[in-house]
Amino acid sequence: MDAVDPTHPVPEGATLLRNEPVQARSTARLASLLDAAAAVVDEIGYERLTTALVAERAGASIGTVYRYFPDRIVVLQGLSARFLRDRIERTQQTLVDPARLTWQDAIDGVFDDLIDAFRTIPGFRSLRFGDVLDLKPDPAGRSGSAMYAGVVAAALSGRFGLTDDHDLAVRTTVVIDIIDALFSRAFSVNATEDDRYVDEARAICHSYLAGFYGEAANS
Repeated sequence: MDAVDPTHPVPEGATLLRNEPVQARSTARLASLLDAAAAVVDEIGYERLTTALVAERAGASIGTVYRYFPDRIVVLQGLSARFLRDRIERTQQTLVDPARLTWQDAIDGVFDDLIDAFRTIPGFRSLRFGDVLDLKPDPAGRSGSAMYAGVVAAALSGRFGLTDDHDLAVRTTVVIDIIDALFSRAFSVNATEDDRYVDEARAICHSYLAGFYGEAANS
């Protein structure tokens, strides 16, 4: 199955940076710039983000921003890469929780993790995993959502016994895309979700997967 190995490091999106941080101070400065970008995106959306706004919010010079990011698109790519990495790490922990006994429990855990991200992480509900950016795909040919879905698929097969094949990869990606689309609508106004869309997304995804894997599957 063409899925992300849950033990494999997630791409950082660092290949487009002007200077990759090699010291703790540089790493902290880069994190501060991404925090500033996230705050700006949270307030006005990713479309209006500029490097000048990032510099102003971070209390840094524009030269400092350009030291790491050649343009606003690379800022957004770096931010979406961080969102992807952090969500994968969080969801990996969720999927190994012994309290989750079935694949349905696992999918509910994915819902909980993504709801938390939409509610609490500045900029996430606008940018998510970066797939909204009109850019060329990942060199491996996978979207951010597909990479995240690969981690979910690996757990569904490895822990819950769903057949490890291309169909599972595709179906899990469909589920994540459904969640992304309906959550984007649910959180379109602010960080307080419209439960109607969240509930519909959950029902659709459970029903869709149950059509292939049955109503119950034990760990």
